[in-house]
Amino acid sequence: MPPPADVARFLSRDTIFDRVRLLDADPRVLRAFAGTGLAVDVTVPNADVPRLAASLAFARRWVRASVAPYAEATNISRILVGDEVISQANRTLLLSLVPAMQNLHTALVTVLPSSLRRREIKVSTPHSLGILATSTPPSAARFHDGYDTAVVKPLLSFLRATGAPFMVNVYPFYGLTNDTLDYALFRMNEGVMDNATGLLYANMLDAQLDAVHSAMRRLGFGDVDVVVAETGWPSAGEYWEVGAGADLARDYNKNAIRHLGSGVGTPLMPNRTFELSIFSLFDENLKPGPVSERNFGLYHADMTPVYDAGILTAPQEIVGTKVTPAPAMAPAADGRRWCVPKPAADEVALQVNIDFVCGQGGIDCGAIRPGGSCYDPNNVQAHAAFAMNLYFQSNGQHEFDCDFGQTGVITTADPSYKSCKFT
Repeated sequence: MPPPADVARFLSRDTIFDRVRLLDADPRVLRAFAGTGLAVDVTVPNADVPRLAASLAFARRWVRASVAPYAEATNISRILVGDEVISQANRTLLLSLVPAMQNLHTALVTVLPSSLRRREIKVSTPHSLGILATSTPPSAARFHDGYDTAVVKPLLSFLRATGAPFMVNVYPFYGLTNDTLDYALFRMNEGVMDNATGLLYANMLDAQLDAVHSAMRRLGFGDVDVVVAETGWPSAGEYWEVGAGADLARDYNKNAIRHLGSGVGTPLMPNRTFELSIFSLFDENLKPGPVSERNFGLYHADMTPVYDAGILTAPQEIVGTKVTPAPAMAPAADGRRWCVPKPAADEVALQVNIDFVCGQGGIDCGAIRPGGSCYDPNNVQAHAAFAMNLYFQSNGQHEFDCDFGQTGVITTADPSYKSCKFT
């Protein structure tokens, strides 16, 4: 694997990411992220959860060893207690979760100096969708009987009291069939109707998030924030794994980032953005299980990209373990470049871009009007991509013609789809 310092430098300087989630609390990695400004979530291993629950003294020792030495220079934002604990078939671990979180919260308050306490490091824990007894339709979702009142309700009460989010790992890849591939990938599809609410779901990720929200609301905690702790898609898989492939992984991750950052929200949680983490930065060649398990990474271990995930802030040339920005005007290998919205660009700003471009004399936006070849999908992100690129191409492909108030980015990946061609 590349040195942690190289990875931290790459993420902070050259990508759109502003947060990294660590599956442990490795001191070398925490030191590497010092001074980068990136928010860092660290994880307590499942094996330590019962000890944290049983002893406040142990919780204080853990904070002194794993947080206090690094928190001044590294922006440690959250402590995540275990990973998918509620889905484990371990009663001791399950019943230890909330007491462990409470002790860790107390330890942070009592051990850290006042200058760090003001930052309010939150304590949470990530869950799998396996915590739901049912998730279809989204409005009918509920947590498993017994778990709901014994564990989930006290957990949600703790999160509400401390202002921490409910974190969930959502993977449409694991819920798809040949018939639902377009639905999972944010492509044009007929959608799925929730007959109880009359809401139409255009993609599987929205349905999964709304199922979690409905289950929380059923317990009286619909006001607790929901965060996507993990999502992703494998670039390779077994012959029987539907949907595994680099092009599909690229499309899913790009679309998930764009959609959850757009401000559109979900049918039950409209007009909001969602924090999300893409799993994972690197492929894991030693991980057991089917081929897909080893191929969720955006990058190979030598830091060459598996595919263009749309995460770079500018065109890049990646060499060895170092990441060097390419010359500002360097073209792609075939000489072609396009202008598209940044993944988390504000939807209102993108509509302004559309109005500006389509109001220019000599620029024809007929393709994104009803009946046009690029009208579907009928959303601001898709229409803005077409309009912004049309302006960029019509004016000579100058870098400043893709600025659009810092909402545009130049890409070497052709954004064309189906009959919609980006020239």
